[in-house]
Amino acid sequence: MAATDPVPALRKVLGDDNQENLALRFRALFSLKHLARNGSKPAIEAIANAFSSKSALLKHELAYCLGQSADPYAAQFLQSILSTESEDPMVRHEAAEALGALGHAESLPLLREYLDDSEEVVRQTCELAIARINWAASQKGGEENGKNGSNQEGGLFAGVIDPAPSAKGGSVEELQRTLNDQGTDLFERYRAMFRLRDIGSKDAIDALASGFGDPSALFRHEIAFVFGQLSDPHSIPALIKVAGNIEEAPMVRHEAVEALGSIADESVDALLKEYAKDGEAVVRDSAVVALDMAEFERGGGFEYALIPGAA
Repeated sequence: MAATDPVPALRKVLGDDNQENLALRFRALFSLKHLARNGSKPAIEAIANAFSSKSALLKHELAYCLGQSADPYAAQFLQSILSTESEDPMVRHEAAEALGALGHAESLPLLREYLDDSEEVVRQTCELAIARINWAASQKGGEENGKNGSNQEGGLFAGVIDPAPSAKGGSVEELQRTLNDQGTDLFERYRAMFRLRDIGSKDAIDALASGFGDPSALFRHEIAFVFGQLSDPHSIPALIKVAGNIEEAPMVRHEAVEALGSIADESVDALLKEYAKDGEAVVRDSAVVALDMAEFERGGGFEYALIPGAA
Protein backbone atom coordinates (compact mmCIF):
# COMPACT_ATOMS: atom_id res chain seq x y z
CA MET A 1 0.00 0.00 0.00
CA ALA A 2 1.35 3.41 -1.00
CA ALA A 3 2.35 5.73 1.82
CA THR A 4 0.05 8.68 2.47
CA ASP A 5 1.46 12.07 1.44
CA PRO A 6 1.90 13.98 4.73
CA VAL A 7 2.07 17.45 3.15
CA PRO A 8 -1.66 18.25 2.86
CA ALA A 9 -2.34 17.49 6.53
CA LEU A 10 0.74 19.41 7.66
CA ARG A 11 -0.20 22.34 5.42
CA LYS A 12 -3.65 22.45 6.98
CA VAL A 13 -2.27 22.54 10.54
CA LEU A 14 0.41 25.10 9.73
CA GLY A 15 -1.92 27.46 7.89
CA ASP A 16 -4.75 27.45 10.44
CA ASP A 17 -4.69 30.82 12.20
CA ASN A 18 -7.64 29.66 14.29
CA GLN A 19 -5.46 26.95 15.81
CA GLU A 20 -4.74 28.24 19.32
CA ASN A 21 -1.94 25.73 19.89
CA LEU A 22 0.94 27.60 18.26
CA ALA A 23 3.40 24.90 19.30
CA LEU A 24 1.45 22.38 17.21
CA ARG A 25 1.84 24.63 14.17
CA PHE A 26 5.58 24.89 14.80
CA ARG A 27 5.85 21.12 14.90
CA ALA A 28 4.03 20.96 11.57
CA LEU A 29 6.41 23.58 10.19
CA PHE A 30 9.53 21.66 11.19
CA SER A 31 8.08 18.50 9.66
CA LEU A 32 7.57 20.42 6.40
CA LYS A 33 11.08 21.87 6.67
CA HIS A 34 12.47 18.32 6.74
CA LEU A 35 10.46 17.41 3.64
CA ALA A 36 11.48 20.62 1.87
CA ARG A 37 15.14 19.95 2.61
CA ASN A 38 14.66 16.58 0.92
CA GLY A 39 13.36 18.08 -2.31
CA SER A 40 9.61 18.42 -1.79
CA LYS A 41 8.28 21.41 -3.75
CA PRO A 42 4.77 20.94 -2.23
CA ALA A 43 6.35 21.25 1.22
CA ILE A 44 7.97 24.55 0.21
CA GLU A 45 4.61 25.76 -1.10
CA ALA A 46 2.89 24.68 2.11
CA ILE A 47 5.38 26.69 4.16
CA ALA A 48 5.01 29.75 1.93
CA ASN A 49 1.23 29.50 2.06
CA ALA A 50 1.32 30.24 5.80
CA PHE A 51 2.78 33.72 5.23
CA SER A 52 -0.85 34.84 5.41
CA SER A 53 -0.72 34.23 9.17
CA LYS A 54 -1.15 37.09 11.64
CA SER A 55 1.74 35.78 13.80
CA ALA A 56 5.03 37.58 13.13
CA LEU A 57 6.85 34.88 15.09
CA LEU A 58 5.49 32.13 12.87
CA LYS A 59 6.15 34.07 9.66
CA HIS A 60 9.75 34.76 10.61
CA GLU A 61 10.20 31.03 11.27
CA LEU A 62 8.65 30.23 7.88
CA ALA A 63 11.27 32.38 6.19
CA TYR A 64 14.07 30.73 8.15
CA CYS A 65 12.87 27.25 7.17
CA LEU A 66 12.65 28.22 3.49
CA GLY A 67 16.25 29.40 3.67
CA GLN A 68 17.29 26.07 5.17
CA SER A 69 15.58 24.17 2.35
CA ALA A 70 18.66 24.67 0.10
CA ASP A 71 16.23 24.86 -2.82
CA PRO A 72 16.20 27.95 -5.08
CA TYR A 73 12.50 27.29 -5.70
CA ALA A 74 11.89 28.94 -2.31
CA ALA A 75 13.48 32.23 -3.38
CA GLN A 76 10.39 33.58 -5.14
CA PHE A 77 8.38 33.47 -1.91
CA LEU A 78 11.17 35.08 0.10
CA GLN A 79 11.61 37.85 -2.46
CA SER A 80 7.92 38.66 -2.15
CA ILE A 81 8.15 38.95 1.64
CA LEU A 82 11.26 41.15 1.55
CA SER A 83 9.54 43.41 -0.98
CA THR A 84 6.42 43.83 1.17
CA GLU A 85 7.40 46.95 3.09
CA SER A 86 4.29 46.78 5.27
CA GLU A 87 5.42 43.41 6.62
CA ASP A 88 6.95 43.17 10.10
CA PRO A 89 10.69 44.06 9.90
CA MET A 90 11.57 40.89 11.79
CA VAL A 91 9.90 38.84 9.05
CA ARG A 92 11.48 40.84 6.21
CA HIS A 93 14.90 40.51 7.82
CA GLU A 94 14.49 36.73 7.99
CA ALA A 95 13.45 36.63 4.33
CA ALA A 96 16.61 38.52 3.35
CA GLU A 97 18.76 36.23 5.50
CA ALA A 98 17.11 33.20 3.90
CA LEU A 99 17.94 34.46 0.41
CA GLY A 100 21.54 34.64 1.55
CA ALA A 101 21.31 31.12 2.96
CA LEU A 102 20.10 29.90 -0.42
CA GLY A 103 23.10 31.57 -2.09
CA HIS A 104 20.58 33.00 -4.55
CA ALA A 105 22.64 35.25 -6.81
CA GLU A 106 19.55 36.23 -8.79
CA SER A 107 18.29 38.03 -5.66
CA LEU A 108 21.33 40.32 -5.45
CA PRO A 109 19.63 43.27 -7.20
CA LEU A 110 16.68 43.08 -4.79
CA LEU A 111 18.95 42.79 -1.76
CA ARG A 112 20.96 45.82 -2.93
CA GLU A 113 17.71 47.75 -3.34
CA TYR A 114 16.98 47.34 0.36
CA LEU A 115 20.43 48.36 1.59
CA ASP A 116 18.78 51.76 2.15
CA ASP A 117 15.66 50.40 3.83
CA SER A 118 14.17 52.46 6.66
CA GLU A 119 14.60 49.51 9.07
CA GLU A 120 18.12 48.88 10.35
CA VAL A 121 17.56 45.15 10.77
CA VAL A 122 16.56 44.88 7.10
CA ARG A 123 19.50 47.02 5.91
CA GLN A 124 22.04 45.04 7.91
CA THR A 125 20.59 41.68 6.92
CA CYS A 126 20.70 42.61 3.24
CA GLU A 127 24.36 43.56 3.71
CA LEU A 128 25.05 40.17 5.25
CA ALA A 129 23.07 38.28 2.62
CA ILE A 130 24.94 40.00 -0.22
CA ALA A 131 28.28 39.19 1.39
CA ARG A 132 27.25 35.59 1.94
CA ILE A 133 26.07 35.10 -1.65
CA ASN A 134 29.30 36.62 -2.98
CA TRP A 135 31.33 34.44 -0.62
CA ALA A 136 29.46 31.28 -1.66
CA ALA A 137 30.03 32.11 -5.33
CA SER A 138 33.74 32.69 -4.88
CA GLN A 139 36.41 30.06 -5.39
CA LYS A 140 37.37 30.45 -1.75
CA GLY A 141 33.80 29.76 -0.69
CA GLY A 142 33.67 26.65 -2.82
CA GLU A 143 36.80 25.34 -1.18
CA GLU A 144 35.73 26.07 2.39
CA ASN A 145 32.23 24.68 2.44
CA GLY A 146 29.88 22.42 0.55
CA LYS A 147 26.54 23.01 -1.09
CA ASN A 148 25.14 26.46 -0.28
CA GLY A 149 27.87 26.90 2.31
CA SER A 150 26.26 24.61 4.85
CA ASN A 151 28.34 23.52 7.79
CA GLN A 152 30.20 20.36 6.78
CA GLU A 153 32.29 19.83 9.91
CA GLY A 154 29.88 17.39 11.48
CA GLY A 155 28.59 17.47 15.03
CA LEU A 156 25.58 19.45 16.15
CA PHE A 157 25.63 21.91 13.26
CA ALA A 158 26.18 19.61 10.30
CA GLY A 159 24.01 20.69 7.40
CA VAL A 160 22.93 23.96 9.02
CA ILE A 161 23.19 26.93 6.66
CA ASP A 162 24.52 29.83 8.72
CA PRO A 163 24.23 33.54 7.81
CA ALA A 164 28.02 33.52 7.53
CA PRO A 165 30.51 30.65 7.44
CA SER A 166 32.55 30.04 10.56
CA ALA A 167 35.94 31.72 10.62
CA LYS A 168 38.86 29.38 10.19
CA GLY A 169 41.03 29.30 13.28
CA GLY A 170 41.72 31.93 15.91
CA SER A 171 41.80 31.78 19.69
CA VAL A 172 38.76 32.63 21.79
CA GLU A 173 40.39 35.93 22.73
CA GLU A 174 41.12 36.84 19.10
CA LEU A 175 37.64 35.86 17.99
CA GLN A 176 36.06 37.91 20.78
CA ARG A 177 38.01 40.97 19.65
CA THR A 178 36.75 40.50 16.11
CA LEU A 179 33.21 39.83 17.35
CA ASN A 180 33.03 43.15 19.16
CA ASP A 181 35.08 45.29 16.77
CA GLN A 182 32.70 47.92 15.38
CA GLY A 183 35.27 48.80 12.74
CA THR A 184 35.27 45.29 11.27
CA ASP A 185 32.93 44.27 8.48
CA LEU A 186 29.68 42.79 9.85
CA PHE A 187 30.12 39.62 7.79
CA GLU A 188 33.54 38.97 9.36
CA ARG A 189 32.13 39.62 12.83
CA TYR A 190 29.44 37.01 12.13
CA ARG A 191 32.14 34.59 11.00
CA ALA A 192 33.83 35.06 14.38
CA MET A 193 30.48 34.51 16.11
CA PHE A 194 29.90 31.16 14.44
CA ARG A 195 33.46 30.04 15.06
CA LEU A 196 32.94 30.73 18.77
CA ARG A 197 29.75 28.69 18.55
CA ASP A 198 31.64 25.82 16.99
CA ILE A 199 34.25 25.95 19.77
CA GLY A 200 31.42 25.84 22.31
CA SER A 201 33.55 26.02 25.48
CA LYS A 202 32.53 28.03 28.53
CA ASP A 203 35.09 30.67 27.58
CA ALA A 204 33.61 30.81 24.08
CA ILE A 205 30.10 31.18 25.52
CA ASP A 206 31.30 34.04 27.74
CA ALA A 207 32.89 35.65 24.69
CA LEU A 208 29.63 35.34 22.78
CA ALA A 209 27.67 36.82 25.69
CA SER A 210 29.82 39.95 25.45
CA GLY A 211 28.08 40.53 22.11
CA PHE A 212 24.85 41.34 23.94
CA GLY A 213 26.36 44.78 24.49
CA ASP A 214 26.39 45.50 20.75
CA PRO A 215 24.34 48.49 19.50
CA SER A 216 22.73 46.37 16.76
CA ALA A 217 19.52 44.51 17.64
CA LEU A 218 20.19 42.21 14.69
CA PHE A 219 23.58 41.27 16.12
CA ARG A 220 22.21 40.73 19.63
CA HIS A 221 19.40 38.55 18.33
CA GLU A 222 21.92 36.38 16.47
CA ILE A 223 23.90 35.88 19.67
CA ALA A 224 20.73 34.60 21.34
CA PHE A 225 20.02 32.33 18.37
CA VAL A 226 23.51 30.84 18.62
CA PHE A 227 22.95 30.15 22.31
CA GLY A 228 19.80 28.27 21.34
CA GLN A 229 21.85 26.16 18.96
CA LEU A 230 24.41 25.41 21.66
CA SER A 231 21.77 24.64 24.31
CA ASP A 232 24.39 24.94 27.04
CA PRO A 233 23.20 25.78 30.57
CA HIS A 234 26.25 28.05 30.96
CA SER A 235 24.45 30.63 28.81
CA ILE A 236 21.30 30.71 30.98
CA PRO A 237 22.24 33.76 33.13
CA ALA A 238 23.01 35.88 30.06
CA LEU A 239 19.81 34.76 28.32
CA ILE A 240 17.64 35.45 31.37
CA LYS A 241 19.05 38.96 31.59
CA VAL A 242 18.16 39.63 27.96
CA ALA A 243 14.78 37.90 27.94
CA GLY A 244 13.61 39.76 31.04
CA ASN A 245 14.72 43.21 29.88
CA ILE A 246 11.53 44.93 28.74
CA GLU A 247 13.61 47.72 27.18
CA GLU A 248 15.34 45.24 24.88
CA ALA A 249 14.12 44.88 21.29
CA PRO A 250 11.32 42.27 21.05
CA MET A 251 13.18 40.36 18.31
CA VAL A 252 16.12 39.93 20.70
CA ARG A 253 13.97 38.99 23.69
CA HIS A 254 12.02 36.42 21.71
CA GLU A 255 15.21 34.75 20.50
CA ALA A 256 16.51 34.60 24.07
CA VAL A 257 13.25 33.04 25.25
CA GLU A 258 13.40 30.38 22.53
CA ALA A 259 17.03 29.67 23.42
CA LEU A 260 16.01 29.06 27.03
CA GLY A 261 13.45 26.57 25.76
CA SER A 262 16.11 24.79 23.71
CA ILE A 263 18.29 24.36 26.80
CA ALA A 264 15.34 22.59 28.48
CA ASP A 265 16.52 23.27 32.03
CA GLU A 266 13.66 22.94 34.51
CA SER A 267 15.06 25.85 36.51
CA VAL A 268 13.82 28.29 33.86
CA ASP A 269 10.30 26.87 33.41
CA ALA A 270 8.80 29.35 35.88
CA LEU A 271 10.37 32.23 33.96
CA LEU A 272 9.10 30.89 30.64
CA LYS A 273 5.60 30.72 32.10
CA GLU A 274 5.93 34.38 33.10
CA TYR A 275 7.15 35.32 29.62
CA ALA A 276 4.05 33.59 28.24
CA LYS A 277 2.10 36.50 29.79
CA ASP A 278 4.40 39.20 28.40
CA GLY A 279 3.08 42.38 26.86
CA GLU A 280 4.89 41.67 23.56
CA ALA A 281 3.10 39.15 21.38
CA VAL A 282 6.30 37.78 19.86
CA VAL A 283 7.72 37.17 23.35
CA ARG A 284 4.50 35.52 24.57
CA ASP A 285 4.33 33.27 21.53
CA SER A 286 7.99 32.36 21.84
CA ALA A 287 7.49 31.35 25.47
CA VAL A 288 4.61 29.05 24.52
CA VAL A 289 6.75 27.35 21.89
CA ALA A 290 9.77 27.29 24.24
CA LEU A 291 7.82 25.48 26.95
CA ASP A 292 6.68 22.89 24.43
CA MET A 293 10.24 22.49 23.11
CA ALA A 294 11.60 22.08 26.64
CA GLU A 295 9.03 19.39 27.44
CA PHE A 296 9.88 17.62 24.19
CA GLU A 297 13.64 17.73 24.89
CA ARG A 298 13.22 16.39 28.40
CA GLY A 299 11.07 13.59 27.02
CA GLY A 300 14.06 12.35 25.04
CA GLY A 301 12.72 13.36 21.62
CA PHE A 302 15.26 13.33 18.80
CA GLU A 303 13.86 16.06 16.55
CA TYR A 304 11.22 18.67 17.34
CA ALA A 305 9.20 17.97 14.22
CA LEU A 306 6.35 15.62 15.00
CA ILE A 307 2.74 16.58 15.53
CA PRO A 308 1.53 15.30 18.94
CA GLY A 309 -1.00 12.56 18.54
CA ALA A 310 -0.18 11.93 14.89
CA ALA A 311 0.02 8.32 13.82
